[in-house]
Amino acid sequence: MVHTADKYSHCLGILQQRVLALPSGNTREDRVLQQEPPFLFHSVKILDGVEGHTSNIWCHQPTCGQYDNFIILAVDKVTMADTLQIVVLDGYTLNPGDLSWSGLEDIGEFKVHDRTPADETVSRATNAEIVLTNKTVLSREVLDQLPKLKYIGVLATGFNVVDGDAARERDIPVTNIPTYGTDSVAQMTFAHILSFTQRVNHHHQTVLDGRWGKCPDFCYWDFPLVELAGLKMGVVGYGRIGRATAKLARAFGMQVLAYDAMQVTAEENDQIVDLTTLFRESDVISLHCPLTPENNKLVNRERLSLMKPSALLVNTSRGPLIDSQALADALNEGQIAGAGLDVLEIEPPSAENPLFHADNCQITPHIAWATRSARSRLMDTAIENIVRFLEGQPQNVVNP
Repeated sequence: MVHTADKYSHCLGILQQRVLALPSGNTREDRVLQQEPPFLFHSVKILDGVEGHTSNIWCHQPTCGQYDNFIILAVDKVTMADTLQIVVLDGYTLNPGDLSWSGLEDIGEFKVHDRTPADETVSRATNAEIVLTNKTVLSREVLDQLPKLKYIGVLATGFNVVDGDAARERDIPVTNIPTYGTDSVAQMTFAHILSFTQRVNHHHQTVLDGRWGKCPDFCYWDFPLVELAGLKMGVVGYGRIGRATAKLARAFGMQVLAYDAMQVTAEENDQIVDLTTLFRESDVISLHCPLTPENNKLVNRERLSLMKPSALLVNTSRGPLIDSQALADALNEGQIAGAGLDVLEIEPPSAENPLFHADNCQITPHIAWATRSARSRLMDTAIENIVRFLEGQPQNVVNP
């Protein structure tokens, strides 16, 4: 007969888990003291089909299934000496109900708030060791009131809602989600562009209004229809999303002009140019750069004056990259042909935003990132970021 210990090794070898096997009868505290980093273990009860008894095996991840004579009966979550307290401050936009929070529930005691007013941030996060936020601000003042905090996860690519310096001073890593929405944002960029070039919604409505049925000709159009092939696409910010947008532009037959604050190498036949050249020569300009103090109001009156009267401006990146009043004036004065915006300087915007009444300006409510596929990737990465932190190998840290 194979010894019990050998059977455990065989079983968990098949499971391909790193194992810490402890004698039965140890207290929970003993187990915690004896465990190895990364301090994330699960109790797995296994029935020995030959000898007919149960024992506790400790491993990194819960697993279920049957392997040889071993049947996993139950999985009990155990993390550190006390259960981890995890709080999501504003989870509704990530998961309005079509995704699952189970990955976070498996890690610790989990609480999600749809939204958190600024005056309730401290009270909701006061006992949390792990806090996740999308747009809820974690300033130095707030962080100073969260003594148990050990980790901050931003549920987005941009992380300016967290005071990274204040977190670093307390050795609190701040992580973000860098790559989840690349294709979705590039897709939204062209949704805005094509809305201007084809005016699908407008012409659809005219058909419903009966105009086509009364038309003396077999077709009509109310705006100039624009072919993209042969036009120049200006991409400001030649990172992942900028390159994905450039790839779509090339597929439409456009010539890509790109600018980046960092030294970059062009892909295929794209051209790296300076900002002045890009604004002066492009037929479409799309913004794909992070917001920094240096590029706040990057698109100002001076740069708008460089653009062609037939040019379009698209922003799916950060609202403050554009001077809203300057853009509204340029649109109303016919300096440029149109603007497609998925982001604004202040979100949610006030009714007084000058772009609401500007000519040829279409605005969507910051939804470029929000396809289900992108949000699912965001959720997976947020969970992976936490697990890697608990393992002592943090990833996607933005305040090293």
